[in-house]
Amino acid sequence: MSFHTLDARRLLCPMPVIRTQNKIKSLQAGDILEVSCTDPGVIQDIPAWCRINGHTCLGHEMVDDQIIIKIEVGQD
Repeated sequence: MSFHTLDARRLLCPMPVIRTQNKIKSLQAGDILEVSCTDPGVIQDIPAWCRINGHTCLGHEMVDDQIIIKIEVGQD
Protein backbone atom coordinates (compact mmCIF):
# COMPACT_ATOMS: atom_id res chain seq x y z
CA MET A 1 0.00 0.00 0.00
CA SER A 2 1.24 3.47 -0.83
CA PHE A 3 -0.07 7.02 -0.49
CA HIS A 4 -0.67 9.32 -3.47
CA THR A 5 -2.04 12.82 -3.97
CA LEU A 6 -3.93 14.50 -6.77
CA ASP A 7 -4.40 18.25 -7.19
CA ALA A 8 -7.81 18.86 -8.76
CA ARG A 9 -8.21 22.38 -7.37
CA ARG A 10 -9.79 25.04 -9.58
CA LEU A 11 -11.34 22.35 -11.81
CA LEU A 12 -15.09 22.12 -12.35
CA CYS A 13 -17.28 19.06 -12.88
CA PRO A 14 -16.61 16.62 -14.44
CA MET A 15 -12.85 17.22 -14.46
CA PRO A 16 -12.09 16.29 -10.80
CA VAL A 17 -13.77 12.90 -11.34
CA ILE A 18 -12.01 12.36 -14.67
CA ARG A 19 -8.61 13.22 -13.18
CA THR A 20 -9.33 10.92 -10.23
CA GLN A 21 -10.27 8.11 -12.61
CA ASN A 22 -7.11 8.60 -14.67
CA LYS A 23 -4.87 8.66 -11.58
CA ILE A 24 -6.43 5.53 -10.07
CA LYS A 25 -5.70 3.60 -13.28
CA SER A 26 -1.99 3.86 -12.42
CA LEU A 27 -2.40 2.74 -8.79
CA GLN A 28 -2.55 -0.66 -7.09
CA ALA A 29 -5.39 -2.12 -5.01
CA GLY A 30 -5.06 -0.93 -1.43
CA ASP A 31 -3.30 2.31 -2.33
CA ILE A 32 -4.68 5.51 -0.83
CA LEU A 33 -5.36 8.54 -3.03
CA GLU A 34 -5.93 11.95 -1.48
CA VAL A 35 -7.68 14.33 -3.89
CA SER A 36 -7.65 18.10 -3.26
CA CYS A 37 -10.60 19.91 -4.85
CA THR A 38 -12.38 23.25 -4.72
CA ASP A 39 -15.61 22.28 -6.57
CA PRO A 40 -18.21 21.45 -3.87
CA GLY A 41 -19.91 18.99 -6.24
CA VAL A 42 -17.13 16.47 -5.62
CA ILE A 43 -18.58 15.74 -2.18
CA GLN A 44 -21.30 13.74 -3.97
CA ASP A 45 -19.63 13.00 -7.32
CA ILE A 46 -16.43 11.26 -6.23
CA PRO A 47 -18.08 8.94 -3.64
CA ALA A 48 -20.72 7.98 -6.24
CA TRP A 49 -17.98 7.26 -8.79
CA CYS A 50 -16.14 5.16 -6.16
CA ARG A 51 -19.25 3.05 -5.44
CA ILE A 52 -19.83 2.40 -9.14
CA ASN A 53 -16.18 1.47 -9.78
CA GLY A 54 -15.40 -0.63 -6.71
CA HIS A 55 -13.29 1.83 -4.74
CA THR A 56 -13.84 2.97 -1.15
CA CYS A 57 -14.32 6.61 -0.29
CA LEU A 58 -12.78 6.95 3.16
CA GLY A 59 -14.35 10.37 3.71
CA HIS A 60 -13.75 14.03 3.13
CA GLU A 61 -12.72 17.06 5.12
CA MET A 62 -12.67 20.80 4.57
CA VAL A 63 -9.29 22.48 4.89
CA ASP A 64 -9.49 26.23 4.34
CA ASP A 65 -11.15 26.55 0.90
CA GLN A 66 -10.31 22.99 -0.18
CA ILE A 67 -12.15 19.70 -0.02
CA ILE A 68 -9.82 16.78 0.67
CA ILE A 69 -11.25 13.37 -0.30
CA LYS A 70 -9.48 10.12 0.59
CA ILE A 71 -10.01 7.04 -1.54
CA GLU A 72 -8.83 3.47 -1.08
CA VAL A 73 -8.25 1.87 -4.46
CA GLY A 74 -10.24 -1.34 -4.96
CA GLN A 75 -9.57 -4.42 -7.05
CA ASP A 76 -9.93 -4.26 -10.82
